[in-house]
Amino acid sequence: MRIRVIGVGNLDRGDDGAGRAVARRLRATELKGIEVAEQEGEATSLLNQFEGADLVYLVDACLSGAPAGAIHRFDAAAAPLPGKIANFSSHGFGLAAAVELARTLGALPPRCIVYAIEGENFAVGVHLSGAVQTAVETVTAELISLISRQ
Repeated sequence: MRIRVIGVGNLDRGDDGAGRAVARRLRATELKGIEVAEQEGEATSLLNQFEGADLVYLVDACLSGAPAGAIHRFDAAAAPLPGKIANFSSHGFGLAAAVELARTLGALPPRCIVYAIEGENFAVGVHLSGAVQTAVETVTAELISLISRQ
């Protein structure tokens, strides 16, 4: 089984780097049996990352109005993403568009789980906020546990 974790975001924009922070933490664990990638969030680049994967975990920052550090989880392979997911991503339509385009083209991996970490500060040049850093650690630990059981 090919498992791929894709961390999405911009490391120079505060909490927008949450997805990529998860990817870097996973890469540092040297966990066997996974491929880890980082993306800025452009839809066609994400779509290309789906190719050949049996299970994809997408991790990104979001802005839904929930408290900072809240973790949203969607099973994108089981059902279309919620209607407001396009507004969740801090990248506009990139992640949601890639998932829905892949579904339309029959290119969505058999299993595709989206983690969206609620951010609070997306200013240029700032670090992850405390609540988002905690969420990054939580999502990383959850992914390690899930992947270890595959």
